[in-house]
Amino acid sequence: MQRRCTCLTLFISLLCYSVLLAAETSPSVWPGFQISPLFDEQISYLSLEPEVRSIIVAPGPERIDPDKPSRVVLFSTPNGSTIEQTLGCQQQEGRDWHFDIQHIAAQHRKWQSLNQRENLILVCLEAEGLSWPRWRARHPDNPKRIRTVINSILEAIPLKESQLTLACHSGGGSFLWGFLNRSAEIPDQVDRFIFLDANYSFSEKDQHGKKFLNWLKGSKQRRLVVLAYDDRNVLFRGKKVVSPTGGTYRATQRMLDRFKQDLKFSESTIGDFQTYTALEDQVRLLIHRNPQNKILHTSLVGEMNGYLFAVTWGTPEGKQGRLLGTPRAYTQWIQPEPFQRPETEKSS
Repeated sequence: MQRRCTCLTLFISLLCYSVLLAAETSPSVWPGFQISPLFDEQISYLSLEPEVRSIIVAPGPERIDPDKPSRVVLFSTPNGSTIEQTLGCQQQEGRDWHFDIQHIAAQHRKWQSLNQRENLILVCLEAEGLSWPRWRARHPDNPKRIRTVINSILEAIPLKESQLTLACHSGGGSFLWGFLNRSAEIPDQVDRFIFLDANYSFSEKDQHGKKFLNWLKGSKQRRLVVLAYDDRNVLFRGKKVVSPTGGTYRATQRMLDRFKQDLKFSESTIGDFQTYTALEDQVRLLIHRNPQNKILHTSLVGEMNGYLFAVTWGTPEGKQGRLLGTPRAYTQWIQPEPFQRPETEKSS
């Protein structure tokens, strides 16, 4: 009897030890993050100075593989949209329509389901007043501030040597131009730029073309992807939506004119898109010909899977099928409710 009790005690001790050991060795939630009940993710809200909000959306602890390379995508919001609206959720009666036009979070999750090569972290950034151009105008030293914002975000993500993708829609492009204006050279950590109808402010005065060219020639793994549409004759309430010199169609033509001084482009057609590629597809500019003169500003991003196309172009995932165009390829990844800042963070 005593021997049986001793064996039972030993068994219970070993079981408790195993449970404690498993608890100690299992991945834990990152500091400052909270588990989201949606799609096995961990999220963190950051309030960054001056006047910048961000949400970091990362895979849950069990899904992070420290042996894989990591990628952080910084996505700057368009004019008029919050970070929650930009990330998106299911539409329902009475809900603001902005939640159902971009779906960056759902497109990102779709990409994550295809991409088993990397740990993918999504960061969405919003400027106070919902306008990056106005934010930059208030802060003349914005190039320095933008680099500080990015460094603060990377410090909050406990992964080493992450590659950076800088992406944007609409006025969010201003954030990327501010980043470029900080220095003569683009940091090596960045290996992809994505402009989703957002390249309005491409400027030779600021040497954007030269900076992109030098950066692209530094590695064959680097990509510049631009999506735009012919907005020259689009009307809203009887008036043209862009000025005689404005819009992303003309901005893309300026980019082409500059790049053609140094690069040889190939032209082709993909559906309604006229495409221009150079440097063995490191550079890809796509212009929707827009024969019906519709406003495609948000359709390029959400309805046509613009984000998903741009992040996967030139990767193994991009070869799995045509992603640019309707219908939405990510509907199963749309969350039912918007992201909300946890109560503990609201009060801190």
